[in-house]
Amino acid sequence: MGKTKRYWLLKTEPSEWSWSDQEANGGISKWDGVKNKQAQKNLKSMTLGDLCFFYHSGTKSRCVVGVVEVSREWYTDDDDEGEGAVDVKAIGEMRKCVDLKEMKGDKGIIKGFVLFRQPRLSVVPVEEDVWKKICDLGNGFCGDGKEDCESSDDES
Repeated sequence: MGKTKRYWLLKTEPSEWSWSDQEANGGISKWDGVKNKQAQKNLKSMTLGDLCFFYHSGTKSRCVVGVVEVSREWYTDDDDEGEGAVDVKAIGEMRKCVDLKEMKGDKGIIKGFVLFRQPRLSVVPVEEDVWKKICDLGNGFCGDGKEDCESSDDES
């Protein structure tokens, strides 16, 4: 029997690394620069195939914009200064971005989400029921097996 898929949320400042950067990079990037020990522990816990919400943080917008998949588990190399990284691959954009206010407004399943309890943590685990609820709020994501999305590069 295979292992249970786990879910995460990865925060990034859009001015440093945005969803557009992720897609333009062939969809694959090294997720590094995480200094907080708890966030590093979460990165180290990721396994191949785990799915992560790609979350834009910062002052302009705080929202889930897409989904990436872990394509390489925790590793370190000489230029990491011991911080380590995982590689993630873009799966698809949310059909509708899910804003932090919208998540906080949900009084049901999402209420206990780690993101609200530890808002400064850049890598947080996501319970499966919370994952599903956020996907519902965003009408799913491109590549989730429901109707497919147009690429942001395509003309409408």
